[in-house]
Amino acid sequence: MPSSSGTSAQQVLLRVAGLCAWYGEAQILHDVSLEVRRGEVVALMGRNGAGKSTTMRSLVGLVARRSGVLDFMGHDLLRLQPYQAARCGLGYVPEDRRVFSELTVLENLDLGRQPVRVWPDGSEVPQWTVERLLDLFPLLLPLLKRPAGLLSGGEQQMLSVARTLMGNPYLVLLDEPSEGVAPVVVEQMVEMIQALKAHGVSVLLSEQNLHFSALVCERAYVLEKGCVRYDGSLSALRQDEEKLRSLLSI
Repeated sequence: MPSSSGTSAQQVLLRVAGLCAWYGEAQILHDVSLEVRRGEVVALMGRNGAGKSTTMRSLVGLVARRSGVLDFMGHDLLRLQPYQAARCGLGYVPEDRRVFSELTVLENLDLGRQPVRVWPDGSEVPQWTVERLLDLFPLLLPLLKRPAGLLSGGEQQMLSVARTLMGNPYLVLLDEPSEGVAPVVVEQMVEMIQALKAHGVSVLLSEQNLHFSALVCERAYVLEKGCVRYDGSLSALRQDEEKLRSLLSI
């Protein structure tokens, strides 16, 4: 399996420069710039309303009006529809989960299936099968035949992540995975992100929970009112009480 160390970690998968986004006439994002490298887990942090989810939605094409540079492994995301971005290997787990409630857990997983991918250097991207995902999320095993709409919030969160991984993505956009779920689900999310990182898959993690982010991330971007106010080491941010108070109200 590919490693997240060495030269692979320096390969930039996602480069965002000068991203602006609007809902109607209201501008939400102002010149947001960030990047994610291969095998890296990066935190996108900020208070509620800071623009984290809008950034995620802009990357996958769910915001109608946006501008800037959005380069994903040579693909111009500004020109792609959401399904085209997914076919390029960009996975997205939205904050509101969006499972197909009438379909079973297994049917939801099957809908996410995409072909095996390879990195530009020829090495294989980890192939996610139902069996591997059940090892990662064992709580889903007894629920395979249950309609997704009957799952708890935490179970739906695990299913949403697992369905995205069935697409064998290079990079996963993970929006607020720890919000409103039980501690056991949070623990499994941490293990899942660590497993992705170990196999060279990257994650851009939108998260308010500083402790959760610190378990899996080394770098962080912090948004405030749609602007990047911090870009650097997460450990350094945790030690800067003034920045924590001003940007995250901690």
